Amino acid sequence: MKYRRLTKEQLEEMQQEFINFLATQSITGEEWKEIKANKPEVAEQEIDVFSDLVWEGVLNKAEYLEHISPSTMNLFKLGVDQMELISIMVGDELIDITTDSGYKWLQKNLLDESVKIFTATKEYSEDPNADKFKLIETGAVITKGQLFNYFDDLMELGKETNGF
Repeated sequence: MKYRRLTKEQLEEMQQEFINFLATQSITGEEWKEIKANKPEVAEQEIDVFSDLVWEGVLNKAEYLEHISPSTMNLFKLGVDQMELISIMVGDELIDITTDSGYKWLQKNLLDESVKIFTATKEYSEDPNADKFKLIETGAVITKGQLFNYFDDLMELGKETNGF
């Protein structure tokens, strides 16, 4: 298995897709019941293959990831050959940027000395989807990129006004 098995809830949500997956392998509903009852290891393998296919599709479509903790915001833009990172760290332990008030504070105080902003790019390994999946497994979530673009635009505006 390349990624990880989908949760029971995820599999339930994708029931029709799983039925279609079994049909592509010429496995009928009755045959699936028989496989689950008499060959559970084969059923497990089928679920694993299906899970990998789903993850591969999701990772291929993902454009942005976010990993936010109380003091750090890591925003990723997933390009074709590399990923871009905007990392924002708040050194004030009293500020929790996962809360509304903490995030509003951050927006108003980006130039505060306790706020550090870093940017970086990183080439993918031989398997870009595995790189993306590792970030998800450590807590990143797939997003539409609003935060990345918001902070990217702010930094571009800052460069223009500072004469960079």
